[in-house]
Amino acid sequence: MNEILKEAIILAKDASKKAPKIEGIPTGIEGLDELFFIAEIENQKITKKPLKGIPKYSVCNITGINDTGKSLMAEQFAIYQAQKHKVCFITVETPANFVIASMKMRAKAMKIDEKIIEENIIFIDATSNYKLREEIPTLLNTLAYAIKEYKIEFTIIDSITGLFENKEMLARTIVRKIYNFLKKWYQTSIIISQKRSGHDAFSAEAAGGYVVGHIVDGTIVLSKEIIDTPYKAKIYKKPIGEIVRFFRIDGCRMCGHETKVKFFEITSLGLIKIGKPLQGEKNDS
Repeated sequence: MNEILKEAIILAKDASKKAPKIEGIPTGIEGLDELFFIAEIENQKITKKPLKGIPKYSVCNITGINDTGKSLMAEQFAIYQAQKHKVCFITVETPANFVIASMKMRAKAMKIDEKIIEENIIFIDATSNYKLREEIPTLLNTLAYAIKEYKIEFTIIDSITGLFENKEMLARTIVRKIYNFLKKWYQTSIIISQKRSGHDAFSAEAAGGYVVGHIVDGTIVLSKEIIDTPYKAKIYKKPIGEIVRFFRIDGCRMCGHETKVKFFEITSLGLIKIGKPLQGEKNDS
């Protein structure tokens, strides 16, 4: 048999030796960490054990239309992790110096020393470098160098949509290459994808279709709605003119997760807080 084909055959007992333990990575986002769990058997009964964070080594997609808090959530996670670990932040939409200015303000709101941003967050600026944005092998080689040089454990991409915005027919290939790379290097990752405003607010479909959601380990959907009728004001108990924001975990392959839609807010200081479920939704059993 061809040697390449032989290498593709992996016995479960061999692969299990390299399988990582499912454990949680705290996000620094209020109300999020308790929404993931694993099942354990205790006294011959199956019980849910909170993971206390997103799964370690997972590639999590955050998607939503504009101004739903995607970048804020990713930055909050990056700052929280940078207190103890090296983080790589690949910026595709905004030049790195502007992202850093935003992060410093967010660090103050989180009561975290802003110096950790300069010390522990490594930026790869694809906004000002054409090759990084248009040539995926060049981007991944750069990331591989950064991971080895700085011993990076966490990678954020804001946004992956910017890497295929003018070539959506190649979206699946591009996302797959990036996903496989992140798994190979055991990165706990957050990647942001952008939705078109015409899409269903609660759908995980983003620009490029369902490509990102189908490939990654899990997807978080953020959405918003303007209170513009008395009916909406009555339902959401908010005055006309305000905005309500919604959070939903669309799926997670690596562990269990809460399925109900929840309210969330962006505080005046720009921090994300996950709140209560929509009225009438029952808690998971």
